[in-house]
Amino acid sequence: MTFETVQDVTHYTDRLFSFRLTRPQTFRFRSGEFVMIGLEVGGKPLLRAYSIASPAWDDGLDFFSIKVPDGPLTSRLQTIQSGDQLLLGKKPTGTLVLDALLPGKRLFLFSTGTGVAPFTAVIRDPETYEIFDQVILTQTCRILPELGYAHSVINAIKTDPMVSEMVGDKLVFYDSLTRETYRHQGRITELIRSGQFFKDLALSPLNPETDRVMICGGTPMLKEMAALCEDHGLKEGANATPAAYVIEKAFVG
Repeated sequence: MTFETVQDVTHYTDRLFSFRLTRPQTFRFRSGEFVMIGLEVGGKPLLRAYSIASPAWDDGLDFFSIKVPDGPLTSRLQTIQSGDQLLLGKKPTGTLVLDALLPGKRLFLFSTGTGVAPFTAVIRDPETYEIFDQVILTQTCRILPELGYAHSVINAIKTDPMVSEMVGDKLVFYDSLTRETYRHQGRITELIRSGQFFKDLALSPLNPETDRVMICGGTPMLKEMAALCEDHGLKEGANATPAAYVIEKAFVG
């Protein structure tokens, strides 16, 4: 473990916040992976796995976190400020990476809540746009402010010298809410099952020949989305056996 410095903290709601850490020069990872981070409490490390929300080329490390009032780590983590020190693990890993998917034409990134974090790394990686013709990111939240982090990343991409030209019009962002009136309403699984998602974006349904999928969110959503993928003929992949869709099992409780 190394101690890294908090460079920035942004609070979006009473439940969600993001923060940025310094990145050791020797720290290497693939966009979409997660790593252990935490605090030293009573002389012992208190850690949990967090997806790295920044791409592999970034010189800092971004994270997007939920706040749990009585959570052993997040109850403390939500009070961090610039200049504070956090522990960072040395071994990033995960399956939400391009290496775990077969080549395809469309890449769907389905997320709920903080599950968007690994995908904000994937959509800022130039390799993503070298491999896929179109990238469709979705995020479902309860209320509008919870979409704030993803919106800020999408807006930043438009002027990012590293990827803006490559992204062009390849990236599509589809956001939906479950507890407020919004342009897209409902859980992403419901919107896919009803066909509304594909209708809204004028897209053809999932096709195992051309489409690849990454999924990150709560356990029920992961299971439901995986079943939807299987229903459409997509098979689950992993780092050792790339296929049509992947989920991050490390976060499944």
